[in-house]
Amino acid sequence: MKLNPFRGLDNPKEVFAWGLYDLANQSFTLLIITLLFPIYFREIIVGDEQRGTALWSAIGSGSLLLVVLASPVLGATADGFGIKKKMLIGTGLACAVLTCTLALLGPGMVLPAIVLFVSANFLYQIGENFLASFLPEISTPRNVGRISATGWTMGYVGALLLLIITAAAMLAFKLGVERWRPLFVLAGVWFLAGIIPPAIVLREAPPHDPEARSRGVVRVAFERIAQTVRHAARFRQLIRFLVAFFVYALGIQTIVYFAGMIARDFGFTQTRLVLFVLQLTITAGLASAWTAKFQDRIGAKRTIIIYLSVWIASAAGLTILTMIPAASRPESLFWIVGNGIGFALGGAGAASRAMVGRFTPKHKTAEFFGLWGMSYKFAGVVGVAVFGQARAWISDTVSMLIFTGFFLVGLILLLRVNEIAGVRAAMRAERDAGRRSG
Repeated sequence: MKLNPFRGLDNPKEVFAWGLYDLANQSFTLLIITLLFPIYFREIIVGDEQRGTALWSAIGSGSLLLVVLASPVLGATADGFGIKKKMLIGTGLACAVLTCTLALLGPGMVLPAIVLFVSANFLYQIGENFLASFLPEISTPRNVGRISATGWTMGYVGALLLLIITAAAMLAFKLGVERWRPLFVLAGVWFLAGIIPPAIVLREAPPHDPEARSRGVVRVAFERIAQTVRHAARFRQLIRFLVAFFVYALGIQTIVYFAGMIARDFGFTQTRLVLFVLQLTITAGLASAWTAKFQDRIGAKRTIIIYLSVWIASAAGLTILTMIPAASRPESLFWIVGNGIGFALGGAGAASRAMVGRFTPKHKTAEFFGLWGMSYKFAGVVGVAVFGQARAWISDTVSMLIFTGFFLVGLILLLRVNEIAGVRAAMRAERDAGRRSG
């Protein structure tokens, strides 16, 4: 019973369904963004390592730029019209279908690959915003960290299962890179199946503005954005945190988009590549589960500081490895660094999402998590582009020094955030909204 993460919750079924979406969409994060499709795109579709790396960097950052532009409007619209659940399920279904179509791509099909990936990634990333926006509705200030970390952990459980299936398929059917297309179908079907429980179970609070429908989508969206900007001083700590988060998320997004390529360039091929990401995923899942145990006691800020310190040490280790000639690099050290990256990735993500949840009034969940998503995605725009182009056209070492700097500067900025003041600002906003609606 002690290992049951849902024990003692008032709404365990809803939290479980919410976490299942995290478990389901890992198929896109892991197999399409991180592990398989980047390598397939570079080596099979493009067929040129340097050009493929540069193009992957461009389409990754470009698709995230579209998300940045759309997130505030879509988030405010969802809050104003009470359609968060419809948008969450709709984007997920469309992304799952497009993911399956990636299996149709072959050598030389660069333009179709760009169109399909950019479309699927846009839908996936927008859906992530709406998923996160349910966090304040299914949690309380006392357990928001626990529930956030529980969902994060379920995501890593999904990743672990997918990696085991992928490794088994590669071994059983001797799947070289050119034969990875069935695994893209697996990713889409997995995502599709996991959407069903949250579609049935998740409930959405009624819209805070019941008259929004009569005023039109665009007007409502920009009214709510303008209100957020006018009242920005009340949420000063949220803004400070989003600035710090943006900087260290430059590094997180970089590893999400380039982990598979980095491991591949260090000599990991086929099954060893999957096993490397498997051990990274196990470490990340354990860190996320561990975070659920202590985060609400010590606070989200202290938790993030711990994980950023691990990020800095791991990134520095990776930088040192790139300075060693390929023939002399100790492979064991790369595995150790990989574990550090996994540990930091799993913990920092859960704690960052919980911090936003603590700073967010319940009547602005989709809007504020849209801002959080916008910060994260814009970090991808900048981080993926800078790292990828530096790696393609300058050197691995320079790109790794940039990578390390993202976390160091992010940690410095995080020290300026006052977590207690941010929570109080959100509570005051909720009380004010309650008096106005009453």
